[in-house]
Amino acid sequence: VRLAREGADIIALDICAPVSSTITYTPATPEDLIETVRLVEAEGRKVLAREVDIRDDAAVRQLVADGVEQFGRLDVLVANAGVLGWGRVWELTDEQWDTVIGVNLTGTWRTLRAAIPAMIDAGNGGSIVVVSSSAGLKATPGNGHYSATKFGLTALTNSLAIELGEYGIRVNSIHPYSIDTPMIEPEAMMDIFAKHPRFVHSFPPMPMQYKGFMAPEEVSDVVAWLAGDGAGTVTGMQIPVDKGALKY
Repeated sequence: VRLAREGADIIALDICAPVSSTITYTPATPEDLIETVRLVEAEGRKVLAREVDIRDDAAVRQLVADGVEQFGRLDVLVANAGVLGWGRVWELTDEQWDTVIGVNLTGTWRTLRAAIPAMIDAGNGGSIVVVSSSAGLKATPGNGHYSATKFGLTALTNSLAIELGEYGIRVNSIHPYSIDTPMIEPEAMMDIFAKHPRFVHSFPPMPMQYKGFMAPEEVSDVVAWLAGDGAGTVTGMQIPVDKGALKY
């Protein structure tokens, strides 16, 4: 919605369903996607939205192709899909591991693979914003599989920034911390802290906001900046969106 406010037509996807029984927080719903369409159209922009699992390569490729056919070209990609689960590394099940790796890392790679050729073909540069996490810059206990994916996204970002430089396409990652979405799941966090109290020190408060969570809109403002001309010299960077938490 923030990008629509800046004048962009939107291609949007979400699975709008539970990803796995190992992910226990409430997922986005078809109604949420419909509301997103309404909000984009209320900004006066067009939107192509579809229920797609980013692990489904054919569906992702088809959505990109349909979007380019409808809108003419692809200028900006925001790779934002991700899931979070909890557990110590050696106690994770195969399903826990495969789900988080499959969505966060492999799914994002599939999205990048589908979208980048269209951006190159457009011939006018562009911007890719990969949504990693503070856990992609600083390891966190209790979700090592999640942290592994987010460090992986950081590496993908930096490699792509070099590979796509000749096409004028900028690639940056953002690293949010403590955002007010269902993924936070305070009950699950408190449970893991109760079992392993030493872990709590790896999840510090934010110097600029000691209590509570950041609003999603605070993250989308950074995304909009990276997508726009004002960040035209910025590529291959990791941008913390954490109000200083990573400085602890």
